[in-house]
Amino acid sequence: MSDRPLKILLIDQDPIFCLGLRVALEEMPNWQVVAEVESDIAALQRLAEFAHQDPNQVNLVVLELGNGRSLDSQLQSLQFCRLLKTTYPTLPILLLSSAQNPEILTAAKVAGINGYLPKGTPISQIIAVIAEVATGDSYWALNTNPSQVNISPPPQMPLLQLWHNQCLSGINYINDSFAKVTLQLQTPGLPILEQALLAGQRRELLAARWLLNKFLSSSQQRQQLTSSAEELPFIPLSSSAIVTTDVEQPLTLLPEINPINLQFELFSTCINKLKSPLENVADVPLEIDILYESKKRDLLYLILQKLATQLDSLRVAQITIEQLEGYKNTILFDVWQATVTDFFGKFSQVQVGKQNISVVNVLLQNPRVIQTEILNKIPFVLELFSYLLFQTDLYIDNHAYLANSNDAKSQALIILENLLIQIGNGVLQPLLNYLADVETIKKNFYNRKLISTREIERFRNELSWKYRLNYYVNEAKAIFESRYELFVLAPRGIAKTSIYAPRNTELAKLSGVPLFVTLGLEFWDAIAPRLQSLLSFLGSGIVFVLTQIIGRGLGLIGRGILQGIGSVSFPDKNFNRNSERPK
Repeated sequence: MSDRPLKILLIDQDPIFCLGLRVALEEMPNWQVVAEVESDIAALQRLAEFAHQDPNQVNLVVLELGNGRSLDSQLQSLQFCRLLKTTYPTLPILLLSSAQNPEILTAAKVAGINGYLPKGTPISQIIAVIAEVATGDSYWALNTNPSQVNISPPPQMPLLQLWHNQCLSGINYINDSFAKVTLQLQTPGLPILEQALLAGQRRELLAARWLLNKFLSSSQQRQQLTSSAEELPFIPLSSSAIVTTDVEQPLTLLPEINPINLQFELFSTCINKLKSPLENVADVPLEIDILYESKKRDLLYLILQKLATQLDSLRVAQITIEQLEGYKNTILFDVWQATVTDFFGKFSQVQVGKQNISVVNVLLQNPRVIQTEILNKIPFVLELFSYLLFQTDLYIDNHAYLANSNDAKSQALIILENLLIQIGNGVLQPLLNYLADVETIKKNFYNRKLISTREIERFRNELSWKYRLNYYVNEAKAIFESRYELFVLAPRGIAKTSIYAPRNTELAKLSGVPLFVTLGLEFWDAIAPRLQSLLSFLGSGIVFVLTQIIGRGLGLIGRGILQGIGSVSFPDKNFNRNSERPK
C-alpha cells in the first residue's frame, strides 16, 4: 500500500457497527474515516461535497448492501453501486455486508465492485482486505459450493457467455448515454447549434442500440441462451437497461423495476445535477438567492433527504393510491418543517437587542402563510408522489408517459427540481420576514453581494413586488394560458420553463383584479387581428403619403432648384483681362 493517507467513507444503517469499525480502522496509521452515513442519498451528497472541495478527500468506500435482509433494499443498493462506479470509476468500493444472495453478489462484481467480505469477518482480515482493495486489487470471499453462482461463464460455452455479457454491458452503456443526451436536449434555453449536435448523438445511439439488439436477439443465440438458461447468472440491471424500441426485445434477464429503484434513480440524477452552478438565471427573484452557493446546495440536498424519509414512511404505512391525495399537503408541510429545523439548527439562538431568540421557533411561528402561499401552489406534487410510490404512468404536458420510460423520468425530474426549489423558498421566506438583518445570520448564510442592509431591503422589495405581480397578473395569465411556470436545474443555473396543464377550475374561481386581467387578455385577443389590420392599413397609407406625395413633391422641388442652379451663366473668366487690353 502507498504512503498516502487512506480516507474512508462508511455507509451502513447500523450506527453501532459503524462506531466499532471506525474505532478499529483509525487505530491504523494514516487511516481516517472521513464520514459515516446511513443512506445512499446522504452518501451521494457527501461524495459530491468532497469532490467539490478536494477530489482526493475519499479514496475508499466501505458499504453495507441494503439493510442485509430485504431483497428490494439490496437491489436498490446494487443500483447505487452502479451509479458510484459510473460517477467515480476509479474509487475503490468494498462490500462489508450481511447479504449472501449469490445472484446479488455476482451482479455487484459484474458492476465493478472491488471486493466483498461478510459481516462477522475478524477485524484483522477486514484491515488486510481494505489495504488490498485500496491499492486497486480485488478480493471476493464467495463460497465455492455449487449453489453459489460464479461470475465466470459456463465451461461448455465460454465464448457465447462472454459475448452475451459484453452485449449486455454495451446495451447498458448505450442506454445510459441515451438517457443523458435526452435529458440534455430538454434543458431550457439550449443554443440551437448544441441542440443539433445532441440530436445527432441521440440518433447515433438509437442506431447503435438497434444494431446491438439485432445481434443479441438473433434466432441462433436465443436458442443457445434458452437451452442453457439455468447456467447463466442472474444479473439485475438498472432500469435504464430496458430497451423501449419497436424491435424485438432481447433476452436480458431483467428484474421487474420497482418504485424504490425508480425513486433512487431519480433522486441520484437530481443529486448529480445539484453539482452544477446554482445561480438564478431566471427573470424573477427567488428567496434562496439570498444564500451563498454552497449553503444553497446544502439546503436542496437536505430537502431531498427529508422528502426521501417521508416517502419511506408512506411505504411503511402502506397507504393506498386513493389515500395519497389526502396526505399530500401534510407531506410537504412535514418536509418544510423538518428542513427548517435541521438547516438552521434545532437549538441555535441569535441575539436580537438584549434577548437571545431561538431561530427555529421564530421561523415556525406562522406556518399557515407558507402552506397557503407556497407549498399548496406547487404543481404536479400528487402526480410525482404517485409515480414514485406506485409507479403510475405520468400524464404531463398533455402527453402520457409510461412509468418505465426515460421520458417519464425526465418529466418527473423537472417536477422534483421545482419541488425542491419551491420548498427552499418556503424555508427562507420566514427568515427574510423576521430575522433578515441579524449579523449572525448574515455571516453564516448570506451571499456576499446581498449582505449589506440596503441590498437586503432591496432584495426583499423585489420579492414583495414579485408576489404582488404574481397574485394580480402573472398567476391569472398562467391560468388563462393553461400552463405552470416551473424552476429547473439547468447547466448554467436555476432556469424557468413552462408545462401545459388544464386549469379551467381555477379560471372559473378568479375574481377581482385577476379576473379583469384575464378579461383584458381575452379582449386583446379579440381585437388584436382587427387592430393589426387597421394599423397595417394606416401604415400603408402613411408610407404612400410620405413616398408618393411628400417624397415626390420634395423631389420635384429639389430637381427644380438643381436645374435653376445649372442654368445660371457666369461671365468669362478672361473678361477683365480682355477689357484691359489696349485697343
